[in-house]
Amino acid sequence: MISHLKTSLLSFIFLSLLSVNVLANTRIAILDFELSDVTLAPGIPAEIKRTATIKTMLEGELKKAGYIIIPINLANQHQANAGFGYLFNHNDVAAELARQAGADYVLVGRLHKPSYLFAYLMGHLISARDGGLIENYVVETKGGETKLTLKAVETLTSKIDYNLDKSYSPPAPSSKSAYKP
Repeated sequence: MISHLKTSLLSFIFLSLLSVNVLANTRIAILDFELSDVTLAPGIPAEIKRTATIKTMLEGELKKAGYIIIPINLANQHQANAGFGYLFNHNDVAAELARQAGADYVLVGRLHKPSYLFAYLMGHLISARDGGLIENYVVETKGGETKLTLKAVETLTSKIDYNLDKSYSPPAPSSKSAYKP
């Protein structure tokens, strides 16, 4: 009886570890974020730089949660993009890019800045298999400091993970990030 319980317990532990490993193999591609700056002075260098760092921050947070980041060839992304917002509004085209790269999902993102005081990280999580929209995300961030943008990225990561594997735990508010711009 005790031997049977030990065998059952070992089997349970092995299967639990195996299932966690399977969840951690979700492959996600992240396209470059677009900047939609509708302030009176759009496209200032600081906002262009901040927008360019969002993808890297998001990839880092998703990697911490065990996701496999699949790169999309930038030339292919530019070729598929017929203009500003095209990939954000055409799930089928974004899904095809992800499928060709071997990803399960693709995130198409935008930094929408309607004011100097705040901005919104926006994202569409799309299934590469069928082009279906998994979820539309909007996360508000105040100011343009890197640490505030990172907190918004952590919130976005939590939302993405909630719809996929549920394995991400964002850092505590007092912790320092390893991300350096």
